Amino acid sequence: SPEIVKRTETPTAIYCGVDPTAKSLHLGNLVTLMGLLHFHVRGHQTIALVGGATGSIGDPSGRKSERIPLSEEVLKMNVAGIENQIHRFFKNGASYAARRGFRSADHLPPKVLNNYSWFSSMTALDFLSSIGKYARVNTMLAKESVKSRMDTTSGISFTEFSYQLLQAYDFYYLYTNHNCRIQLGGSDQWGNITAGIDMIYRKRPISDQEEEPANKDSIEDKAFGITIPLLLTSTGEKFGKSAGNAIWLDEKMTSVYDFYQVFLY
Repeated sequence: SPEIVKRTETPTAIYCGVDPTAKSLHLGNLVTLMGLLHFHVRGHQTIALVGGATGSIGDPSGRKSERIPLSEEVLKMNVAGIENQIHRFFKNGASYAARRGFRSADHLPPKVLNNYSWFSSMTALDFLSSIGKYARVNTMLAKESVKSRMDTTSGISFTEFSYQLLQAYDFYYLYTNHNCRIQLGGSDQWGNITAGIDMIYRKRPISDQEEEPANKDSIEDKAFGITIPLLLTSTGEKFGKSAGNAIWLDEKMTSVYDFYQVFLY
């Protein structure tokens, strides 16, 4: 989109989220984090969002069955491990970029946030009035992650069905409190990203909704989404924990040797 190219000509804030369904990030997460790093070294405010709240549910995208719930203890351990990896990634990435001409003085310190901090105090009534009120069930049912599960015998639980609302609220919260204007994610996240853009528009005062956002918003106020193609195996399968073929970024879970071999074949 020409508009998003123009928007990124000046500094803005962009975020990418990851759910702590394991104690380490994997190769698929690395692809989107690399995208975030490119914005970081060019002077944008980058936000890495760890889903301490959404991780207790799990994104149904690309799954044929519901995730096994994680205990609170395991979830906390996973969050801590992933936060440490993200900080290490940006530190090493910035050093690498500096050796190739990107001035570190231009880098804004990346923010590593946890959505549990704003969901933990939200009651069921808060959820219905602050989030559910602005959602449209027909739109939610049209999402591919929902339709594919509706066609199976196991179906989809309300918990997983509502996941897209939580991720949508994440974008709204960051838009409102951190001036975040762009969400970055894998191509399987497009439905969740557009749900967030829709919520940002719907939660505005009624007077601000009289015109379509494309006609009313200045480019500084618009919300955008960017997706990156998924990293796939030679057979077209998605890399990840759910697919059972994750290549972990933790050297204790995937050795440096095995990690390197992935790029040779």
